[in-house]
Amino acid sequence: MQFLSNHWWKLLGVMILYYVVIYGFLMEVPALSILNETIRNLFFHVALWFAMFILLIVSVIYSIKYLKSSSMKADVKASEFATVGIVFGLLGVATGAVWAKFTWGDWWVNDPKLNATTIALLIYLAYFVLRASIEDEYQKGRISAVYNIFAFAAAIPLIFILPRLTDSLHPGSGGNPGFSAYDLDNNLRKVFYPAIVGWTLLGVWFASLRIRTKSIQMIVDEHHSNE
Repeated sequence: MQFLSNHWWKLLGVMILYYVVIYGFLMEVPALSILNETIRNLFFHVALWFAMFILLIVSVIYSIKYLKSSSMKADVKASEFATVGIVFGLLGVATGAVWAKFTWGDWWVNDPKLNATTIALLIYLAYFVLRASIEDEYQKGRISAVYNIFAFAAAIPLIFILPRLTDSLHPGSGGNPGFSAYDLDNNLRKVFYPAIVGWTLLGVWFASLRIRTKSIQMIVDEHHSNE
């Protein structure tokens, strides 16, 4: 009973993702021009990106907490939520490449949103390079926190604003209608919204495991340094 009270959200996340995978592949989808059956990637490519941004928002919140308190726990949580968020972002790029191959005819095309997304991910990858290059833990935490906030602030216009100002193949950009305009029968929404919840819970689970591992490592290192 204690296990269920502590881990119910993990079980919920797994159950939701089972539903997303099974029902997402078996359900009837709208017969859309060009997209056809590839619209099922909405439950993976787009949902992963939504989950990524939720995780990155949590990371920024902990970076702000670190700047206020200098708590190493807050720095670890900011770092690990950012790590899992960017992994989800890379998975989003990979699933997007598969989608592009079957709809646009190539794994990667010269599209403003793709280019802006690449820049945003590179900015975030530099965050991890920065952390690895600083040895002093408190200096690393403070500089990383400021950079993390900057990276998130840069990602918003790069991914959501700038691509909308020019022609883009992506739905909702360059005059193209968004997915909400396609989803007239609400079938996609029955899987898409649960997919966002499921992937987010999975990301939180992964981040919590990494945070626990890092916290144990910090305790061990502190013990050795005191010997």
